[in-house]
Amino acid sequence: MAALGWLTPRRRSATARSVLAGEAAAEAARKSSQELAALASAEAAEKPSEPEFPVVGDDLAAAFFDLDNTVMQGAAIFHFGRGLYKRKFFQRRELARFAWQQAWFRLAGVEDPEHMQDARDSALSIVKGHRVSELMSIGEEIYDEYMADRIWPGTRALAQAHLDAGQKVWLVTAAPVETATIIARRLGLTGALGTVAESVDGVYTGRLVGEPLHGPAKAEAVRALAAAEGLDLSRCAAYSDSHNDIPMLSLVGHPYAINPDAKLRKHARAREWRLRDYRTGRKAAKVGIPAAAGVGALAGGTAAAVALHRRRR
Repeated sequence: MAALGWLTPRRRSATARSVLAGEAAAEAARKSSQELAALASAEAAEKPSEPEFPVVGDDLAAAFFDLDNTVMQGAAIFHFGRGLYKRKFFQRRELARFAWQQAWFRLAGVEDPEHMQDARDSALSIVKGHRVSELMSIGEEIYDEYMADRIWPGTRALAQAHLDAGQKVWLVTAAPVETATIIARRLGLTGALGTVAESVDGVYTGRLVGEPLHGPAKAEAVRALAAAEGLDLSRCAAYSDSHNDIPMLSLVGHPYAINPDAKLRKHARAREWRLRDYRTGRKAAKVGIPAAAGVGALAGGTAAAVALHRRRR
């Protein structure tokens, strides 16, 4: 009876009851945590686990990033032209054309072949007769003035993830290889594939070597680099915003559509490619631009054209 009496709460002291309550709560917590852990383990086993990517230490893998509107807002060649105008490499008429092309590119979110060809022809005529070393030095300054603040943080983080995994990361762009190399170095990337302008004795001739690195040419460049580097393209990743780069994206095992234009978005969804969009606003969702930036660029380009027209009159 003494033992049974001790178990009756009314005959126990407050201290004893507190001890019993604490011990009971602890035991219940331990059992519930075990049950929850078992449940979580069972759920995890039922779900297919997504493999880690990028794979740390995979030296047969690399990443290839388009530049314009993928890594950087806008087109590098237009920013470069703006910097050259500031240094009096050409006149206001050319500046107005550069401004309008840049505004159109950012508003439409797609590459217009005629605009891009016109920009390349203008750039080639502008740099003709200048030394490569001179343009490289100026390119460093132009990066700080017009490009550094236009790097997409989200895309930059993706590139860094590959670097942290011990993989090489390359820019692949139609921009001049000198400009692309400067950007790659500033971002801590491995290097860059870009359009090569002919030079003789370190002086630009005003001609290209081959054709601009655009569309299928990018895919060929990636294929050639992968062969030279001993890479397995099925383990590599590629990133772009443009449907023009579908040939490059289709080469690799891990294609990503970054800030995609409408055609690339449709293509990527049909093939279940991964998508990332770092733009903001309703306009970005519809046509693929940073909405405020696109309007600002259009306004800036229009204002430049109007100002030039007034000055001429």
